[in-house]
Amino acid sequence: MTAYRPRILVIDDEPQIHRFLSPALDAAGYEPIRADTAAEGLRELARKAPDAVVLDLGLPDLDGKDALAKARAFYAGPIIILSARDRETEKIDALDMGADDYVEKPFGVGELLARLRVALRHRLQDQGAEPVVTVGELTIDLVKRLVTRTGEAIRLSPREYDLLAQLVQGGGKVVTQRQLLTAVWGPAHEQDVQYLRVFVGQLRQKIEPDPSAPVLILTEPGVGYRWMG
Repeated sequence: MTAYRPRILVIDDEPQIHRFLSPALDAAGYEPIRADTAAEGLRELARKAPDAVVLDLGLPDLDGKDALAKARAFYAGPIIILSARDRETEKIDALDMGADDYVEKPFGVGELLARLRVALRHRLQDQGAEPVVTVGELTIDLVKRLVTRTGEAIRLSPREYDLLAQLVQGGGKVVTQRQLLTAVWGPAHEQDVQYLRVFVGQLRQKIEPDPSAPVLILTEPGVGYRWMG
């Protein structure tokens, strides 16, 4: 089975940026997602929950810093600012508003890929999660987005994996239903509790030793779920 590829959302209105960056991301093992405006980017961000975002500040419909603020209202993953603006205050403002890094145009693809790797690694460390979590015969690689049992890949849908990652990164703490729904499906779905229960059930069927008596994903009634691995 082919490992799930981390998704990188690139929000930039310059076609040439997408023309050379998309193949580079693909060759580096990522799945590029394209958005040409802030509105389109925010929709894709909520719909696809990418692993990281590359955000241009000079967007046609909304200033990039305003787009960053809107994204940070519901998205906790790495955001790297990409811009031709070279004023130091612009960089500081973007970082203070929640950006993880800042790359100036023109830029080298190698540098951007390196910054992406660092941002993904730091975000996992900041959340207190280990890059690779092993529980008995089950291994969860949070960098490669790969779940295996005794070396054999377990086929998870993107949403199932995102849900599992949110629980694992909770570090044994209760993750509320609203937090899970917002992180995995976007803020428009924060009340879809039954939808969440269905996905938790599907996930338990795939990773629990005995899905009828779960020991890895525990339910906190009326509140949320806790990872006990």
